[in-house]
Amino acid sequence: MTRPITVTTVLIVLFLAPSAHAGVADAAAIVTRLHDNLLSVMKEADALAVKGRYQHLSPEIKRSFHLRLMARVTSGTTWNKAATAQRDSLTRAFTHFSVATYASRFDGYSGQRFETTGERSGPRATHLVDTRILSPGEQPVPLTYVLKQIDGRWGIVDVLLDTGISELAVRRSEYRSVLKKGGIDGLITVLNAK
Repeated sequence: MTRPITVTTVLIVLFLAPSAHAGVADAAAIVTRLHDNLLSVMKEADALAVKGRYQHLSPEIKRSFHLRLMARVTSGTTWNKAATAQRDSLTRAFTHFSVATYASRFDGYSGQRFETTGERSGPRATHLVDTRILSPGEQPVPLTYVLKQIDGRWGIVDVLLDTGISELAVRRSEYRSVLKKGGIDGLITVLNAK
């Protein structure tokens, strides 16, 4: 015997069933939260100095980005040959370098704001969030965030600069010669030194 479908049953299914749109909304919310954090740090940049900006940005960058995946991609095939301890060390060094880069780049505020201009599906189950940095008296700077869902969590895996250049591809290219000369340990040393 089958149960009759009631309005209550339909509402329970709608509210409890996972939504495909909820995941995508989470992806866009990650970018918005990152931007809010960056603006907050930029507005207090002088008082915080580099170390303070690093401390404020670190938790948000770790939460917003899939840094282990990014470290793996930038190290190429060397990652596959590395021991677990080396992979962990590289992920820590890559994370430190990434946070330090943001702390040094976002070092002041003169009326800038971030604007999300669109979203779309990307290749290989990614989601793209198109944004731009608006600075008074300057041309907008477009940035596209590439997000991927891993283990049920959306995270940024790349940032495409205004020219369409992948930040991850640039880093991978920069690291190639270091990896050839010193392997993964050499890259860890270079990232920690920076």
